[in-house]
Amino acid sequence: MVETPKNVKKRWDIFCKIVDNFGDIGICWRLAKQLNAEHGLQVRLWVDEWNIAQHLIPSLKNTTHVDGVTILNWHDAADFSQVADVVIEAFSCGLPEQYLSAIQAQKSKWINLEYLSAEPWVDDFHAKPSPQANGLTRHFYFPGFTEKTGGLLREYNTLTTNQLEHRISSNLKISLFCYPHAPIHELLTALKNNQKAVHVFVPTSSILQNVARFFRLATIKAGDVYTENNLTVEVLPFLSQQNYDALLRDCDLNFVRGEDSWIRAIWACKPFIWQPYLQTENTHMQKLKAFIDLFYDNSEQKEVLWKAHEYWAAEHALRYDAKIIWKNYLNVLPAIQSYTKTRAKLQAEQTDLATQLVSFCNKAVFTK
Repeated sequence: MVETPKNVKKRWDIFCKIVDNFGDIGICWRLAKQLNAEHGLQVRLWVDEWNIAQHLIPSLKNTTHVDGVTILNWHDAADFSQVADVVIEAFSCGLPEQYLSAIQAQKSKWINLEYLSAEPWVDDFHAKPSPQANGLTRHFYFPGFTEKTGGLLREYNTLTTNQLEHRISSNLKISLFCYPHAPIHELLTALKNNQKAVHVFVPTSSILQNVARFFRLATIKAGDVYTENNLTVEVLPFLSQQNYDALLRDCDLNFVRGEDSWIRAIWACKPFIWQPYLQTENTHMQKLKAFIDLFYDNSEQKEVLWKAHEYWAAEHALRYDAKIIWKNYLNVLPAIQSYTKTRAKLQAEQTDLATQLVSFCNKAVFTK
């Protein structure tokens, strides 16, 4: 357990609207568990989509107290009078009016946890106060990759010796988790014709129909395995966070999306292709470019990395030859793995997000 200042506020509430199925709740659930397990805080996680939360946290079918955290449905709450010392509003989700009134009376500490970004402007806006009309101050807290940000979500035992010593397997293992607009057919076609045998693991998600079409099938389901030439695709069931993290560590290359799986791919210390959440005016591509420039700043494979990420993340198909894109990428995969391990280890020297949050909320500026 990480040592926590003795005078830190002990009761924390996290509010989360479940957007895009599991991305936001995934971050909030990990944060809630870490605040309890490593900092000894009493944490309540408020969610708005109970059925989706149950899918990610199966124990919710029998209890509302899981892994030291109390999970509640804010739409079913009849009484918000028992508010926490620290309130985290995840990703500007908004707080119930009754709860807002209660934290005004108690003068609770109010944090808006923002989405992760590597864009340079984040350094300047991190932790800035925003005085509200009701007399409270709302602080905008930005996760990030530099020492001027709030850091990345990472449990104290995330990196292991085994992860840092892993070697690429003779049968290339790939995990595939992405948004449906990705050029999945082109990727699988390139892998089918790869000189090396490739085994692709596809956790159950919204892309199963795309994979089914590649194999000229109407549908596919968990447990199905299909092979064409050097490509084998295995469909996995919906995975718990623990099992998904294990899959990332076991594979040689991980395709990830959004925020939660992106962070876990970094800590898996394996090469990964990140697909940011689609935004208007190509804002997501700006976020992608900022990340590539920062994370791979000293990599000799930076241009190859950018081309692969750009091709994979673009909203509309780019006029690139997918066969050449993936051939070039796989040809330098050992070098990318070596760089990724070194970069992840360096990133882990930064104080993690939960620890920084606790320290920030214990500062004098938050004292009643």
